[in-house]
Amino acid sequence: MSSLRDSIAPLESDLKASPPRFSVYHDLPFAILRYDPADEWELRREIKLLATRLEAAGRQVHILPMSQLLWDALDQVRAKDDDEGLEAVIALEKERGFVAAQRQVTTYLSSNRWVPLWDLLASRLAAIESENSVVFLTRDCASWI
Repeated sequence: MSSLRDSIAPLESDLKASPPRFSVYHDLPFAILRYDPADEWELRREIKLLATRLEAAGRQVHILPMSQLLWDALDQVRAKDDDEGLEAVIALEKERGFVAAQRQVTTYLSSNRWVPLWDLLASRLAAIESENSVVFLTRDCASWI
């Protein structure tokens, strides 16, 4: 058994419990699984298998890719101001480089003026909240699931 699978096994047990056992605080029910970047492909496979096992145990599994939150945030920024959003970030990167563009995206995602990532995430989670739900917040597209 791989070390990644060894890390997932107790998480799976905790997620299958009713109520889930992974959270110390009832109002912050989340767990973080740390893995080495070299294990990305193995993790994707293991998470897919874990989702199947959790669904078989009666849990509703939702995949929420952070990349989708980013694109949605950029769309909302554009809706607020035609001079901002993805096109503005692309133009900024061409003119001043990646670091400037990255700072602008960070501003979009962290400023109350734009679309704070925490608000976007909270609204997504509220829409799927149920006692039987498990949400995997992933760092890339959900197309692999």
